[in-house]
Amino acid sequence: MAISELLKNKLALLPDQPGCYIMKDKKGKILYVGKAKVLKNRVRSYFHGVHDNKTTRLVSKIHDFEFIVTGSEKEALLLEINLIKKNHPPFNIMFMDDKSYPYIVMSKEPFFTVRMTRQIRRSTDEVFGPYPSAQSCFDIVRLINRIFPVRKCKSMPKTPCLYYHMHQCLGPCFQTVDLKQNEEMRKQIRRFLQGDPGWIRKQVQEEMERASQTMAFERAQEYYEILQSIDHVMEKQTIDLKDRKVRDVFGFYADKGYISLQGFFLRSGQIIERTFTIQELYEEPMDAFLSFIVQYYQENMIPTEILVPEGTPVEVLEDVLDCHVRIPQRGTKRSLVEMVLKNAKEAHDQKFELTLRKDQDLQAANAKLNSIFDKPIHTVEIFDNSHIQGAFNVSGLVVYEDGKPDKSQYRHYKLDTYRSDVDSMKEVLYRRYFRLLSEEKSMPDLLLVDGGAQQIQAAKAIKEGLGLDLCIAGLVKDERHTTRALMNEDLQEIPLDKKEPLFFLLTRMQDEVHRYVITYHRKLRSQSMTRSALDMVEGIGPKRKKELLRKFKSMKQIKAASIEELETVLPRRTAQVLYAHLHPGEKS
Repeated sequence: MAISELLKNKLALLPDQPGCYIMKDKKGKILYVGKAKVLKNRVRSYFHGVHDNKTTRLVSKIHDFEFIVTGSEKEALLLEINLIKKNHPPFNIMFMDDKSYPYIVMSKEPFFTVRMTRQIRRSTDEVFGPYPSAQSCFDIVRLINRIFPVRKCKSMPKTPCLYYHMHQCLGPCFQTVDLKQNEEMRKQIRRFLQGDPGWIRKQVQEEMERASQTMAFERAQEYYEILQSIDHVMEKQTIDLKDRKVRDVFGFYADKGYISLQGFFLRSGQIIERTFTIQELYEEPMDAFLSFIVQYYQENMIPTEILVPEGTPVEVLEDVLDCHVRIPQRGTKRSLVEMVLKNAKEAHDQKFELTLRKDQDLQAANAKLNSIFDKPIHTVEIFDNSHIQGAFNVSGLVVYEDGKPDKSQYRHYKLDTYRSDVDSMKEVLYRRYFRLLSEEKSMPDLLLVDGGAQQIQAAKAIKEGLGLDLCIAGLVKDERHTTRALMNEDLQEIPLDKKEPLFFLLTRMQDEVHRYVITYHRKLRSQSMTRSALDMVEGIGPKRKKELLRKFKSMKQIKAASIEELETVLPRRTAQVLYAHLHPGEKS
């Protein structure tokens, strides 16, 4: 490919040092962030030689680049991770799994608490996990708090609470407690959470049998379910390392321009498998692998030991993560790494065909869109309005980047008094693009309106009034309200083949913006109904309204409540007035 003079001059200035490079498109948007031991060699490699289709697609979009020199490869890796987290470049491998595992935390205070959390904040606390199931984790915490009289309150009260009177707390808030007894309790809990349920399981078993003998079957069932939770969390796996270290195992498999990453997490003999989604690959597989591991540990607890496959730069990971990283050569640990690698390959093989087909369809749809407008179309914005006879007039905007939704750019708008759909369209477009202009942000390549000639004319009026540089098109529907064509700014219809990828892409866009705006519309309507019903009752102010909603969750449940149930929140007279207001014509 031909290289611009700007790129040639910048390539000549690249140093023989480690650092990060930042690839940008013509709008200045960051496309890709990478790290390198030698910046000059790595960055130049993008613009010379033969690449696969995906890398060629990335390179074709690069208009400019920047680089930052670092003192070491470790600094380059950490800087790369921070830049990825900050900018979310579309061509980078990112830790996209939004699932966070539950942990159990035992605080370090003398009179400690035991609780469940998904975010590890205080490094001084003892952390156990992660656990494979939030419900199992919750059950274990509840069991510990029931059997052991540990402190339950987040902050120490000055008077004994209900837990003290139920013999589930030693009451350190108001009386002297034996510290030796307290520390012995901590040791027993730690032993249990480290994988030895021992006498606790026996005690629950005895409680279950005792409850059954006294025909307290509901309580016996509760104990039985707790036993099941203990067994589920503590059960042995096919691989059980005797040292019971907190250990993670990572592996990957790369082929055909895609990479599959996978990890096993060992806690007290329990293997928690985590399969990472297959993603497109625009860099060296090992670079993507390292980046992925470091990103993972920015959100999760670092274990005692990490096992990785042959060829992994162990020193770099140890330096960055400050923990022991090993490449096992034999035995059970070697088998663990091989198992992870095998799972990564199987996941890759199973998902590759479907992922590739989706990717090819997306590329075909984008290519068709480019040809229709005779220019590259990367960013598409589509709007939709919703109202009920002019009331609750709102609009929604969704944004697609290269055919994929970018939810960080979604917006919803409350509009002025309803006059017509065309006026609503003009208002929201003016507000959107006047703001982009005033904040000097880049414009989309294509504005899609959910309608025909009138909506396009409204969009053109705003475009000309603000002097915008973007394409406009409308989605034309048939008598069945199904999209059948695109209409350009000249009001010419471009038929859409319902078997082609572009039709399905536009349909997804249309469904997404409709879902987004309807969800917002319903939310506002629900809030308004709740406000209007409760605000009209004397004696119900903001505080009582909040208490009612906390207690009954919704307006529907408030209406279904009896006067006696309402009295749990309101004075009797106010409860009667509210009940009468919600049930006109009914005798209370």
